[in-house]
Amino acid sequence: MPEQISVLVVDDEPVIRAGLSAILDSQADLAVAGVAGDGETAVEECARLSPAVVLLDIRMPRRNGLWTLAELGRRRLLGPGRSRVLMLTTFDLDEYVDEALAAGASGFLLKNSSYEELTGAVRAAAAGHSALSPAVTRRIIEGHLSARPRPSDQELARLRDLTDRERDVLRLVADGLSNTEIADRLVVSLHTVKTHVSRMLTKTGCQSRAQAAVLARNTLV
Repeated sequence: MPEQISVLVVDDEPVIRAGLSAILDSQADLAVAGVAGDGETAVEECARLSPAVVLLDIRMPRRNGLWTLAELGRRRLLGPGRSRVLMLTTFDLDEYVDEALAAGASGFLLKNSSYEELTGAVRAAAAGHSALSPAVTRRIIEGHLSARPRPSDQELARLRDLTDRERDVLRLVADGLSNTEIADRLVVSLHTVKTHVSRMLTKTGCQSRAQAAVLARNTLV
């Protein structure tokens, strides 16, 4: 039996926490490691449990999901080998999407998503993929960053150590391509692409492909 993907469910509504937990626990490869009803508890539980995925509500009283995501980043609890974050949203908070992506969220999940969409997004996030289809990824990133100012010196500095091939890979990640699609586009092996993606994320300081895509959209022509 494959190793289960551990999930921390964070939402201030007990009914929603219970519903999400029941869906996730019904899957053989998924397991709810814990739950939290506020941001501060979520950070402590993430540090204690080291879940593969944190399902994090954006709208919570006191410490909301954006604060929680930023705090997880500050404590170095995000990224490869640590935890990935999926933001729960109703998309009436569209102004927060780009901020969450830039802070390291791996994707977004509507609260009215189907069972298949929920479990598929969790599996995708755990595997290090953006938990959005390429078309939706492009729409969100382009829509929310179209009016952003010119890149700062700090943002440009994050690209300074990238090789030409790693920049190519970053552009293709920003276009929403999977590793397999990037391998086909560049005519290289899947293993080579995975190596380039890993090095690109490390050099840019990005915790997820979605965060790298935001950086690319704001810096690469």
